[in-house]
Amino acid sequence: MHMRLLVAFVALGLAGVGPACAADPTGLWLTPSRNGQVEISKCGASLCGRLVSSDGLKADPGLKDVNNANAKLRDRPLKNVTILTGFSGGPKEWTGGSIYNAEDGKTYSGSITLDGDNALKLRGCVVAPLCKTQTWTRLR
Repeated sequence: MHMRLLVAFVALGLAGVGPACAADPTGLWLTPSRNGQVEISKCGASLCGRLVSSDGLKADPGLKDVNNANAKLRDRPLKNVTILTGFSGGPKEWTGGSIYNAEDGKTYSGSITLDGDNALKLRGCVVAPLCKTQTWTRLR
């Protein structure tokens, strides 16, 4: 009986031992504006993200990128547009990337910080200190 109890305690103690899980920002994230959903994935050695859904896309799946600063891109569909590109680093912070904001059609320099397993803080800057931070929530 004592031996089985000892084995059970040892097994429980070892269950928490092992390599720490590396932070992983890949997955589907909900943005705080217009219920945007962005799929973040690895693109080579960096992170990228594409817009997969939003209130606007639900109302009109053919919604175009009408606010894009580049007039040649204004007729492209917004669904699956890459809005995050070139972020490198990790395991909890990625920098050196660009964030495209379809609402104003502009691209900002940015950084991504994983805040726990289910929150991302995205910081976009026109020029420091003119920056804005959003927190995204993991959907999957």
